[in-house]
Amino acid sequence: MSPLIVLVGPMGVGKSTVGQLLAERLGTGYRDTDDDIVAAQGRSIAEIFVEEGESAFRAIEKQAVREALAGHDGVLALGGGAVLDPDTRALLAGQRVVYLSMDVEEAVKRTGLNAARPLLAINPRKQWRELMEARRHLYEEVATAVVATDGRTPEDVTRAALDALELKEA
Repeated sequence: MSPLIVLVGPMGVGKSTVGQLLAERLGTGYRDTDDDIVAAQGRSIAEIFVEEGESAFRAIEKQAVREALAGHDGVLALGGGAVLDPDTRALLAGQRVVYLSMDVEEAVKRTGLNAARPLLAINPRKQWRELMEARRHLYEEVATAVVATDGRTPEDVTRAALDALELKEA
């Protein structure tokens, strides 16, 4: 068992929204590893970061991604930093992975780059740019297709992802 589609990309790009639309259009289930982590840990991702630090969160995330990749056959959305782990990137090889991309101005519009995002708490624009500089090549490395989301509706992005993967709606 493996996912029909895996979505990767930065926080706020629309992985959850597009993932749910893709699942609906394909007549399959939707799963988000961030939701899995919150449910299993009984606390928010921000709380995990504050209480245990990023490295502890990444270990939890790595396990959640491994379990979801092995146990879900629908649309799967990964947290923005999941691709940082080389083992996770190896597990994504051979999967249908869509990298949803956006530029910093779009990120500001969508997320407000607010303090609820633990990695963006101080100087969010600068930190978002730095995160993307560190992660963009990793998203591209695992991607089967790249779909830009800037200025597009979730429906447009969903259609573009389906077209890029040559998948038909159910």
